[in-house]
Parts: sequence; C-alpha cells; structure tokens
Amino acid sequence: MIKSVEFKYFKVLRDATLPLSQFTLIVGPNGCGKTTALQGLLCLGGKLGISYASVVSAGARKDTPNASVSPRWGKPWDKFNVWFSWVPTLNPRLQFDTGGKPLHEEDLEAVLRELRSIEIYALDARAIALPVHLEAEVRLASDGKGLAGVLDRMRDNHPERFEALNHDLGHWLPEFDRVLFETPQPGHRGILLRTREGGYSIRAADLSQGTLLALTIMTLAWLPDPPSIVCFEEPDRGLHPRLLRDVRDALYRLAYPEGFEEKRPPVQVIATTHSPYMLDLFRDHPDEIVIANRDGDNVRFERLSDRKDLDEILRDSHLGDVWYSGILGGVPDAP
Repeated sequence: MIKSVEFKYFKVLRDATLPLSQFTLIVGPNGCGKTTALQGLLCLGGKLGISYASVVSAGARKDTPNASVSPRWGKPWDKFNVWFSWVPTLNPRLQFDTGGKPLHEEDLEAVLRELRSIEIYALDARAIALPVHLEAEVRLASDGKGLAGVLDRMRDNHPERFEALNHDLGHWLPEFDRVLFETPQPGHRGILLRTREGGYSIRAADLSQGTLLALTIMTLAWLPDPPSIVCFEEPDRGLHPRLLRDVRDALYRLAYPEGFEEKRPPVQVIATTHSPYMLDLFRDHPDEIVIANRDGDNVRFERLSDRKDLDEILRDSHLGDVWYSGILGGVPDAP
C-alpha cells in the first residue's frame, strides 16, 4: 500500500505530501490539486505522458532542477524508493533507489505491477451507455466505456458475482430487477435494465445519468480482479443523496474485502468529493479524510484525524455541515 505521495513542482503541487490510507477521501475547493494529485499517480504508472513544460509549477524559477512525484510505500517495500521525475534536458523517467541494498528483480516487478495497475475513473454516462465490440479481455475505460463488455464477461465467467450484482441492483435502484444484454450488431454487446413492474427492457441510452453511474460503481465493486489502486473523481456526482451510503459501501467493498466476506486482495481506494453529504458518511473515520487547502501559491494536504481540535469542533454537529462552514478549511476563499 502507498502510505503517502510527495509532489515537487508538479503543477499546483509545488511542495506537498498527500497522506493515504487503505481508503482515502479527499475534499477541497476547485483548483486545490485533487485531480492533479491523481494525475501524478497516473504518471507513476506510465499511463499519462506530460512534458516538463506542462508539469513544472507556474511561477517556479527557471533554474528549478526537476519536478517529481514520489510515493512512499508501507511494508514490505518501505525501504524501496521509486519516483517519477521531469528535468528540462531529459525525457520524463521513472527512477529507483534501494539505499545501497541489492535490487531484487521480483521486488521491482511487484512494485511496477502495482504502479501499472493504477486506474482513475471520471465516469461519463454517455460513454457508459455505448455498446462495445466483444473481446476476450474487456476492461472498463476511465470514463466507463466498456461496461457492457465487462458485465457480459462477468455473467459468463463469474455467474455468482453477476447474480450478486443483480441483487444489489434491486437494492440501489428498486425500480429495476436485472441486467439484460442485447446484440445491436454482430460482435457487439449492449446492456438493458429490466423494470421490476411490467418487466420492460430499457436500453442503456434511455436510462438516466444517475442510473448508469450507479450501475458502473456497483460493477467495479463486484469485479473479481479489480486494479490494485483505484481512484474515483467525485463518485457521488450525478447521484441522488440517498444513494451515497450505497456508494460508500461499494468503495469499502473494494478497500476492505474481508468485511464483505470477499477473499481477494484489498484495493487501495482514493476518491474526491465536493459533497457535504458524502463527507458526512465518514464522520467516524477521520483518518480516511484528507482536506486540501490552498496555502499561498502551494497546496497543503491535511489528514482530518491529525487535527487536535477535531472533537471540540465536531461535538454533535454533522461533519459535512462543519466542513461546508469553512471551519476545517478545504473550501473556496471568500471574495
């Protein structure tokens, strides 16, 4: 598990450290580095190519030696340093340091697998609704494209999980009782949802945005082989507040599988939000919440549980209300 990520001159993150847990919820105003931090993780996995000129922080000195993103691992890789750096005269590159100890090939490969597995989901209902060309290894794209193929493979290869997902569907969205499939053209697969009353089949393109977003998050939670590190940009966006508890439980299913009688390895989950309703669901877990604040021309990340005055501030209040008031920071500055 990645315990923290250090950023140096990476866009708005001039000198910032993002603390991470098995599950982490990042809150803060627009422009405070939440999305930038997730982009930094993608760079570590080699999934996002950015030039030095695009990365280096605005206003940085012309002689700035480099920009970098450096994760700090928990055991067994806590003595193993890896970082991605940008310098003016060289191509961006991933670097390693073992503190003088021999570099074991299996350790290096394990770390690289973790980094390459990083996925960031910023879901788009239009992409989710698209039929897909059937392939042996269909993966869910960052915007949700490919959902029909992922569900089709789950139905064929893991029918027990597909049935569990349909059970969840009836809980999350009681108006529907089952995922169905169609073949809009040879070699393609689309999804439909069957209504509980009347048994009507509704094509994905005719479903609401919230329904498609909810179905995609639900599917990710039931994957038999999810990525090792999964990031969500505002998984609550477009959903009714009554669904947020279900979203939280889906993210927890990924992060803490043993609590849901799952036998697969845990997934490290990082999510962002602007919703006080979503934040309030984590009131009893301040160690999982990180507040992002603009601090002059830099960004500062603070784990909520590190605040010594937290109990006094919260008392009997809702965490979402307290954050929204600005007492905890992580809100836009007043004009």
